[in-house]
Amino acid sequence: MGVVSRPWDGGVNAGKGPAELRHVLGVATMPASLDRALTHRSYAYENANPPTNERLEFLGDSVLGLVVTDTLFRGYPNLPEGQLAKLRAAVVQMGALAEVARELDLGSYVKLGRGEQVTGGRNKSSILADTLEAVIGAVYIDCGLPEASALVHRLFDPVIARAARLGAGLDWKTSLQELTAGHMLGVPEYVVEESGPDHQKSFHAIVKVGGRVLGSGQGRSKKMAEQQAAEAAWNAITAEAADVPAAAETDLAAGNGDLRLEPPESPELPGSPEPPGSPER
Repeated sequence: MGVVSRPWDGGVNAGKGPAELRHVLGVATMPASLDRALTHRSYAYENANPPTNERLEFLGDSVLGLVVTDTLFRGYPNLPEGQLAKLRAAVVQMGALAEVARELDLGSYVKLGRGEQVTGGRNKSSILADTLEAVIGAVYIDCGLPEASALVHRLFDPVIARAARLGAGLDWKTSLQELTAGHMLGVPEYVVEESGPDHQKSFHAIVKVGGRVLGSGQGRSKKMAEQQAAEAAWNAITAEAADVPAAAETDLAAGNGDLRLEPPESPELPGSPEPPGSPER
């Protein structure tokens, strides 16, 4: 935005001020509400315990969920509940929220304790996601649902559009389980190892199907590593299935709901029913 960062709370958090964030968001929140939305509990513990953003986070989570659910319900009228639930979970999960927060440079505005700052708290996905929800909650309190809904649409409509194009990638673990069930290969088994210091752990996962290691993955969380491993295994099984005769392939696809044996070519979501289920948030 071309705005110079500056200390705004006595030098403890030398970053961008709440007034700058109001300009970035384009909403007329009250300074006190936005300040509270940006106050992490680690800062409160070190500074006479001012109100933290946790209650606003609780509220913002519900506002975000309502707006995203309404958008999906109206925008994809032919999708069954199970697919809608997968889409919603993909949009409001922590990683997606953190990426939106990074695009806003929200970490530069958060008021953190010294310990969190030293350990990279301004880029922690959990802190960024929680703070974004708190900001949405503050906008709802000060400006009402229409303004909060408009903000959610500005920030998350692109996320919804991307999720709608992912197909099996909405949740690789669920998709892999559905695929292995359709092929009668058994339940996927995950083995995860962790390494590194507590504040910077790395996770490595492998997934076995029928006793064979079919995929591996690595990430900053166990879930991320498992999702990468599941994606690799899903692609491996799909590639193997390409050698199945067309008639058998059709039977397998029919027995597995709307899951296709090849990644969907169309950017549109499949409209046929599939087994209900939603990924973890």
